[in-house]
Amino acid sequence: MAAGLGTRMKSSRPKHLHPLLGRRLLDWVLEAVRPLDPSPFVVVVSPESREELRASLADEFELAIQEEPRGTGDAIAAARDRLEDFRGDVLVVAGDSPLLTSDVLEDLVAAHRRESAAVTVLSIEPNEPRPYGRLLRDERGELAAIVEETDATPEQLAVRELNSSTYVFSGADLWRALGRLEAANAQGEIYLTDAVRHLVADGRRAAVYRAADPRAGDGVNTRDDLAQATAALRERVVREHMVAGVTVVDPSSTWIEPDVSIEPDAVIHPFTILRGRTVVRAGAEVGPHAVVVDSEIGRDCSVWASIVEGSVVEDGVTIGPLSHLRPGSHVGAGSEIGNFAEIKNSRLGPGVRQHHASYLGDADVGAGTNVGAGSITANYDGSRKHRTTIGERVFLGVDTMLRAPVTIGDDARTGAGAVVTRDVPPRTLAVGVPARIRKPRPKPDSEPR
Repeated sequence: MAAGLGTRMKSSRPKHLHPLLGRRLLDWVLEAVRPLDPSPFVVVVSPESREELRASLADEFELAIQEEPRGTGDAIAAARDRLEDFRGDVLVVAGDSPLLTSDVLEDLVAAHRRESAAVTVLSIEPNEPRPYGRLLRDERGELAAIVEETDATPEQLAVRELNSSTYVFSGADLWRALGRLEAANAQGEIYLTDAVRHLVADGRRAAVYRAADPRAGDGVNTRDDLAQATAALRERVVREHMVAGVTVVDPSSTWIEPDVSIEPDAVIHPFTILRGRTVVRAGAEVGPHAVVVDSEIGRDCSVWASIVEGSVVEDGVTIGPLSHLRPGSHVGAGSEIGNFAEIKNSRLGPGVRQHHASYLGDADVGAGTNVGAGSITANYDGSRKHRTTIGERVFLGVDTMLRAPVTIGDDARTGAGAVVTRDVPPRTLAVGVPARIRKPRPKPDSEPR
């Protein structure tokens, strides 16, 4: 169920599409349900979120549209034409419950089948009050009904066992009860919870499975709820990495999104953010104060106080402080990227040294080249980008400017402040503005005696 607009979020964006630790809120729930391999897998959405979700989910899930937000019972009715012929068990999950896990859902389904119930409700018993429905039991301790908080009496509000809005129904029982639901409540909505009362009145069994983790069923209704869910999921993700052999020096200041992969023996220092599909190899140290997005950090690298986006960093590279690798960068093994160095859409060979307020954009740099302080590639002519090719073992003097397109041959050098506007042959020296090419000096062993 992902059709609620979430008016308490005070947002023009549907609640289920709000970002939460690198995913949309709804995506966390879908990831929890997916391992159960439900078929069909139906997502009930609102007209406001239909187009975005159709583009991203339609290939894997069936979408049902709840045209008007008339309550949870009406949301299930919106999916009826896709499920009416289905006679198995129907798992109903609230799309705003990102803390649900596959283990909890698997245990709920197992309990439902073990109890041979018409419906099984996932309940929680948190330490602090939640604005959720209360589970009412009869004198035998069996579930008799669920009453929403807005409709509950003071005595019912004292009940601590709460409804998580996650259920398993027998398909046939669900459709029978659904046809009897009415909007006879303070909210004027059609409650799915009333289906429990109707099933019990018909002599059918309603069972309860209580989650061991009282936060498993926590929903997101406000921005504060969203922040609390984010904190809980961040802690969960960081803990999983530490259990797997990653050293996280200060978990409370570390942000790791769920699709990040980190090998054992990597070290993540404080105030580090790892986002997207980043990969950190064994022995690497990232941070402090590093941001890495959709990038690969090789073995035994060091990245500190720097930003790496959409890039590949091979083994043994040192980056930082205050470096910026922009998308499309590839840094060869053993290279050094230092203070205020910036790289964009460039490939650096092994052992390149780039330090001190320099910029390489749209460039190919050969192995062993030294990029002097303040050197840049002028890659944009006002309408198009051009590439620069720098050979192996090149020495760029301080404040060299390379106006692309230009090629610097192997073992060439530039003088301080050179503005290079034409190709520099191998083993030559380019000096001046614009740079002039000097012939190579004879080697000492070839000089006349």
